[in-house]
Amino acid sequence: MNEAGHVGFLRELTWGHVLLIIVVLVGSHVLIQGVRWIVRHTAESAPSHRRLLILRASPIARLLIGLTAVAIIVPILVEPNFEDVVALVAAVGLALAFGLKDYVSCLAAGVVTILENTYQPGDWIELDGTYGEVKMIGTRAVHIVTADDTEVIIPHARLWSASVFNASGGKQSLLCVTDFYLHADHDGAAVRDALAEIGDASSFRKPGTPVTIVAAETPWATRYKIKAYVAESREQFAMITDLTIRGKERLRAMGITFAQAPYAQSGTG
Repeated sequence: MNEAGHVGFLRELTWGHVLLIIVVLVGSHVLIQGVRWIVRHTAESAPSHRRLLILRASPIARLLIGLTAVAIIVPILVEPNFEDVVALVAAVGLALAFGLKDYVSCLAAGVVTILENTYQPGDWIELDGTYGEVKMIGTRAVHIVTADDTEVIIPHARLWSASVFNASGGKQSLLCVTDFYLHADHDGAAVRDALAEIGDASSFRKPGTPVTIVAAETPWATRYKIKAYVAESREQFAMITDLTIRGKERLRAMGITFAQAPYAQSGTG
């Protein structure tokens, strides 16, 4: 067979054309693998503070090689005349419209987020089950850093279908809640007063803000909550730890027994 069939805006291909396309595809694949190997070994031997910067070159090089291969192959496939170029542009435009619809949705949601001030850098939010500090609002996604110092990147499009919980709302302070589960047989008023004193004495509490104690009975314990505002939102976990440790020490000194969650039981019969 000397020629392949002519399809739409594609030119009639000869075996030479097919062979050249195969050479370009194989060559680009080999070149990508070689670049990845070089970048990886260079990064391993470089100073630690430059390692990530060097590794970043790998995907950039892969993209450039891929675009170069496409630029070589397209003129082989397409007749260089006005009608075929228009047909090719239309086909590519249609493919991009379908492929980038999610990206466009993210862009639109990002604009809405900024205009409505749903959250801003420095806010502590929970989105898609991830709770952390907003570090950056990009064009496509929001970057959240969790308490474990893990950066989570969530597309803005989740705004259309997910709830956003904003704990700080643009303020430096936020409300911290510390839980205690006690055996039901105790003096509730004494416990309430003791926990209130613990909250008032915390060095992390924002001056002038109230401390609230909430109590509720559960099937296996009496649950107490210390609700207090931390002065600096980034110290919220330090405050919860401080209230927990000092609260347990005070309750033990009072002879209060802590509750234990019942174990799940299973049986046959």
